[in-house]
Amino acid sequence: MREIIVGVLNGVRPLRSLALIVSLVALSCHAQTSVLSHAPAATDSPVIQVGVKLSPEMARRIEVMIRNRSSVSLDYTISIDTPTPGEVAGYDQIQVTFSTNGKSTQPVPFLISTDGKTLAQFNKFDLSQDPRDSVSAKGRPPRGGPENAPVLVVGYDDLECPFCAKMNAKIFPAILDRYKDQVRVVYRDFPLYDIHPWAMHAAVNANCLGDMSPAGYWNFVDYVHAHADEVAGTEKTVAKANQTLDKLALDEGARQNLDPTALATCVQKQDISRVKASIQEAEGEPLRISSTPILFVNGEKIEGEVPIETLYQVIDDALRAEGQTPPPAPLPAAPPVSTTAPAATATPSQTVPVAPVAQPAPTAVKPGS
Repeated sequence: MREIIVGVLNGVRPLRSLALIVSLVALSCHAQTSVLSHAPAATDSPVIQVGVKLSPEMARRIEVMIRNRSSVSLDYTISIDTPTPGEVAGYDQIQVTFSTNGKSTQPVPFLISTDGKTLAQFNKFDLSQDPRDSVSAKGRPPRGGPENAPVLVVGYDDLECPFCAKMNAKIFPAILDRYKDQVRVVYRDFPLYDIHPWAMHAAVNANCLGDMSPAGYWNFVDYVHAHADEVAGTEKTVAKANQTLDKLALDEGARQNLDPTALATCVQKQDISRVKASIQEAEGEPLRISSTPILFVNGEKIEGEVPIETLYQVIDDALRAEGQTPPPAPLPAAPPVSTTAPAATATPSQTVPVAPVAQPAPTAVKPGS
């Protein structure tokens, strides 16, 4: 309960905790003791009734319990609404509001048992929706498996982000090499333009290519990620970066035999509305993204850099949930052979396993080359 209340009071903001926390707090020290000395007999009306204001004694018990269990300071006024019907048998619902300095939180729902002996607070989550549907891949240039691939990996990408570049160069080639058509990868736009001044321009240019050629999109993305430190040239200015990005996009368009006029018009227009919409959707519920890189594996959120083995485990679990068999685990790397002593020779009855040699990520080819 403390974590939930502290989250609510932090800046007097609405409750936004994702953790499923269930806290059942008995309002009595001993199970044999009635909550109220004048508690009614079992045949009387319940202590807590829908539409009936809580007694001052009961309201104080709840307030003291919340303050003591969550360290809510006396600077906050706690208001408790009249009980309403609850969704759990034997419990009604009350809304608790915290106020200070003229500001109030959004009401925090609690459950209280109709016998007045138990206060409960928990978060409710909607399980009716497939988590995979929470992150759309519609209209995004794909890489890897077909549209009906059992696992969808959606990455929120910033083309000026060095951590995104590392993931693009190492992790995604490894995933696609290991899982083949079992995994489909798409990127969605989340340029952190406040700290990455040319990231928005790069996202727009990538989308101009993506609308006309998925291959052109990925060639542009791969190259920019691999050469981000060169985009702004020796001048290190945004103007130079934007000029470079435009040339890369137009050169890639020529390489893919795209309509040069249509592509040039899109690049010159620099319409950021679609990128802005992607950012707004990402920042809202239920995604709540504020940084990059962020991955969603069939809807499961993975923040920041993670070891490739961890990502393999997440994808394997997603495949099993879809009734698919993950590929065998990769063999460990072979130990180095000593140069100071001859290597042991296997007898005819022995077999020496040889680990496959890891293939490096493909080199990003400059658009138009």
